[in-house]
Amino acid sequence: MKNIRQFPENFLWGGATAANQFEGGWKEDGKGLSVADCVIRRVNVDVKNYAAHQHITTQDILDSLKTEDTQFYPKRRGSDFYHHYKEDIALMAEMGFKVFRLSISWPRIFPNGDDLVPNEAGLKFYDDVFDECIKHGIQPLVTLSHYEPPLNIVLNYDGWYSREVIDMFTQYTKVVAERYKGKVKYWLTFNEIDSIIRHPYTSGALVEDRFEGKNFTHVIYQAMHHQFVASAIATKILHETDPENKVGCMLTKLTYYPLTCKPEDVLKMQQDMRSTYCYSDTQVFGEYPRYLLTRFKNEGFELVKHPGDDELMKDNPVDFISFSYYMSSCVAFNPEGKETTAGNTIVGIKNPYLETSDWGWQIDPIGLRISMVDLYDRYRKPLFIVENGLGAKDTVVDGKIEDDYRINYHREHFKTMLDAIELDGVDLMGYTSWACIDLVSESTKQMSKRYGFIYVDADDEGYGTYNRLRKKSFYWMKSIIESNGQALFK
Repeated sequence: MKNIRQFPENFLWGGATAANQFEGGWKEDGKGLSVADCVIRRVNVDVKNYAAHQHITTQDILDSLKTEDTQFYPKRRGSDFYHHYKEDIALMAEMGFKVFRLSISWPRIFPNGDDLVPNEAGLKFYDDVFDECIKHGIQPLVTLSHYEPPLNIVLNYDGWYSREVIDMFTQYTKVVAERYKGKVKYWLTFNEIDSIIRHPYTSGALVEDRFEGKNFTHVIYQAMHHQFVASAIATKILHETDPENKVGCMLTKLTYYPLTCKPEDVLKMQQDMRSTYCYSDTQVFGEYPRYLLTRFKNEGFELVKHPGDDELMKDNPVDFISFSYYMSSCVAFNPEGKETTAGNTIVGIKNPYLETSDWGWQIDPIGLRISMVDLYDRYRKPLFIVENGLGAKDTVVDGKIEDDYRINYHREHFKTMLDAIELDGVDLMGYTSWACIDLVSESTKQMSKRYGFIYVDADDEGYGTYNRLRKKSFYWMKSIIESNGQALFK
């Protein structure tokens, strides 16, 4: 009898978005400004150069406050989920989603972060969203902080460098944990908590010119510590509010290969992988790894801790490890003269054995299996792939979008996921594609870099009807979920 290959029973199939890229409604119903609302879309820059889009100054923020423009501030409009949520969730249900990963916009609940009382209209909006999910049999997977701290903590505090922000985040967590008890049982604390190193403004509300005279890298390290403490407190609150809650960390899974078998290249790869794992190591094991503390010591940096910080972190580790995976890249001890290509918040050495997307990201399904095995062997806790997908240019012809390139991308990644489960013994809870519905790309702030199974009729300037259109991949993904993966082999 032929063995039927399929994913485990109760596997959580779904899709992922983030409020700052998808929600819109940036000034409606009492919402405050987030850091994302003040990020301009830079034109005439290389869309494959992530760094060109990321540097933010205080003057950039002040300039943004002078305008209500949404054309050049695309995160203010997103895909207008704020007014389309019922339609969007119905489309997810039509595909068969079991889970929908989304984030709560912190300034929609506490407009300034330091408010004494929450914004009831904001709380009700997420009540309505979660109720709609539950009506369709979809479980919400909620990220508490996904690149949208309140702008006020930049302008009137020192972002996450300020210890006071821990208290603000604690109050925010208490409110949403209690409000959505019974509606949400899967939670993530910080999206890609490691990203504070690469883009400190969006993740940590840190602007370099506001720390004159300080070593900005050390500022980031201190802010990172505050986020780790806040994450531990949030995990504690969520567990105490409802013992059924499961709380995960979220890591940018940057996967590196040595360019050659030269020992120096292999060592460089190992060191770069440590620079990725140090964040999940801290949240899984509840303490800083020795190699990270050694780095701090060698740089002459010492974390400022409060009594009880270490105990909080040690006593409140995460229940599972979630991560994003889009691509891999190569590293070399001497990168000079090597061809480079873009990736998820990084630029790396190009792998000659891999294809690349329109935006230069290398497509590596086997790298996902490698990543899953590495993470599971390291932590022995369940994994959850919460971001994976292909950013591509879609063309509408006679009302249809024939996106076979997206189908091929997902098919090959799903097969390696199944290999990791069946052949390598990895415990994988679920998968949420990024982004199940087109939204504003984080890396380039474009709508034209499309990830979704569902097309949103809007261009990079925000013009369009915002109507939703099912792509060919929509129906393919529906067949995968219906068959729990068996359709991969038909």
